[in-house]
Amino acid sequence: MISGTEIKVLDKNAEYHGVPTSILMENAGKGVADFIKKKIKPKVEDIIIFCGTGNNGGDGFVAARYLAENYNVTIFLIGKENDIKTEISKNNFKKLKKMEIKIYDINSLKLVDKILSKNNIIIDSILGIGLEGNLREPYLSLVNKINKAKKIIVSVDVPTGLGCDFAVKPNYTITFHDVKLGINEKNSGKIIVVDIGIPKKAVDYVGPGELVTYYPIPKEDSHKGDNGRVLVVGGGPYIGAPAMSGLAALRTGSDLVFIVTPKKAARAITSFSPLWITPERLAKESARLSPNLIVGELNNEDLLVLDDVEIIEDYIPKVDTVVIGPGLGSEKTTKDAIEKIILKCAKRSKKLVIDADAIQVVGKKPWIVKYTDTVITPHAGEFKELTNVKLDDNLGHRKKKVEEWAKKLGATILFKGPTDIISDGKQTKLNNIHNPAMTVGGTGDVLAGIVGSLLSKEVESFNGARIGAFLNGSAGNAAFEKKSYGLIATDIIEEIPNILKKYL
Repeated sequence: MISGTEIKVLDKNAEYHGVPTSILMENAGKGVADFIKKKIKPKVEDIIIFCGTGNNGGDGFVAARYLAENYNVTIFLIGKENDIKTEISKNNFKKLKKMEIKIYDINSLKLVDKILSKNNIIIDSILGIGLEGNLREPYLSLVNKINKAKKIIVSVDVPTGLGCDFAVKPNYTITFHDVKLGINEKNSGKIIVVDIGIPKKAVDYVGPGELVTYYPIPKEDSHKGDNGRVLVVGGGPYIGAPAMSGLAALRTGSDLVFIVTPKKAARAITSFSPLWITPERLAKESARLSPNLIVGELNNEDLLVLDDVEIIEDYIPKVDTVVIGPGLGSEKTTKDAIEKIILKCAKRSKKLVIDADAIQVVGKKPWIVKYTDTVITPHAGEFKELTNVKLDDNLGHRKKKVEEWAKKLGATILFKGPTDIISDGKQTKLNNIHNPAMTVGGTGDVLAGIVGSLLSKEVESFNGARIGAFLNGSAGNAAFEKKSYGLIATDIIEEIPNILKKYL
């Protein structure tokens, strides 16, 4: 079974992988027509197709074109031609106008009873998977008339009104790609699944569909902080790491980003001097953007220590998500502090992104994330620290182990490799959108910041991880087009808004 929301993801990803929505619609409509011709084999030649103004209606327009080869077809558009919402549906409607097909629109509602009496097969192609709330007029009255007509009813993809107080009660439902969540023989009649040509790669791999479907566009009346607040706990031996995560979170659209870090790193992040960060380009980029970061100093000059937990605890209530690990190092006092911080976050039900040096802490005590909303971002070496499992190079083996451990930990794992593997133990996606230049230091910190930003916007962990993989990889590829193998992490950060602009 698949949700309506996930079908939107697949439609967009299919287009990304070379199969446009227009082809999917053509295959869907033809599938409906083929079923009626070959399985129902109507003896009476008259068929009425009720079409909405969205893509569900577009499927009906295509079905009408194929059915008109053998039957007398009537279209009843629930709206006017100018109300049709998508270009592909408009194009398919225009094709019908050139054929010998009777077309009625919303202005002919008074004729519905008469039209129904003359047709023995009713095709319900009115409303699809995007319906929210209960049916309103004129749909409510129309559905009532369809149900009372005592004719053979075929619904397209899902019955109109599915999940509402009142819905079409079809004899058959022709659904596409997979059975939709919520349909069964009681509410949908006999269910027939039609393959419409969504490529396997669109199913298995992430693409822009995740970003388009799940990225929360800010509301016009939102205020500072409403669109995500992130805390990054990092830095010490590796000064630039928390800055990369923080800047990536800002570029992904979070309103506020706090970085708490040892004194040396804090001075570097807030300074226009390149003294503390190398290479110099990285320092200058961080300095230019650093006024947007809220930086807090910890007690020690170089390390996160246990005495810092109290300082960090004051920040936790102010944020939605905590990114912990970038650049922290693996000193014992640091690992002890990481454990306590994770527990403090868990107590307050804060979402977590556990990256880099924090991963080995979870490997020693996995129970600390068991009941949290967490994304863990290991590469192969860190996965061994997390699970004590050494992965071989076989993708199938890696996928199986990531799924197993995501389920055991009760977390989402975003495994970073030649092919990224994203799993929460119940569902899994792959990602191969990146390039060899992204092995440069800091790209993992950027990914952690992107995912942290998405979680702060109330995106579910699995969705945040797969959007993050796509967004980070796409920004990396865009940066590679400009910088080639001279790409550095800040180049990826600068491309994040361009990817958002491209797809949203």
